[in-house]
Amino acid sequence: MTRIRSMIAAACMVAVPFTVTACASLPDEVDRAEIDADSRQALNGLYAKNAAAKAIGNQAKAVLVFPSIVKGGLGFGGAYGEGEMIQGGRTVDYYSTFTGSWGLQAGAQSYGYAVFLMNNEAVNYVEDSDGWEIGVGPTVVLVNAGVAENLSTTSLKDDAYAFIFDQKGLMAGISIEGTKITKLK
Repeated sequence: MTRIRSMIAAACMVAVPFTVTACASLPDEVDRAEIDADSRQALNGLYAKNAAAKAIGNQAKAVLVFPSIVKGGLGFGGAYGEGEMIQGGRTVDYYSTFTGSWGLQAGAQSYGYAVFLMNNEAVNYVEDSDGWEIGVGPTVVLVNAGVAENLSTTSLKDDAYAFIFDQKGLMAGISIEGTKITKLK
């Protein structure tokens, strides 16, 4: 159900410049049990494949997990997914992530990402903000293979570390993007 809702939302974002009324009603109810199961499976998979993620996860105050994000674009594009914040081994809240983009781009893909919040200030900012825009607020480091090799648990000094995983599909081009994370009601 979450994947279907994500695919509908991504299609809506791509179509926004052309029609606003066609996507006026996305499902209001979030399937929390499905998000819980998908998030735990995604996080465990990330830990199994990436030792740096596991080490950072052991020191993080909380982690935002978005197990399945669908992205599509042709000129205008967008991505949407739902996830949760896990703190102390339990789910604290549910969130959505939305990315809008514009530029030379074409294609579709799905992926997941996890943001490890390393201090109480970063956790509080996400919890208290009315939609957190990545790039505004806590400092987020996107961890790729090269960065992961040079990270150690003693060198962690930033507010948050983000890992992208399970990329599928093909998205080509150059675009300007903005990502917003919002607490679900």
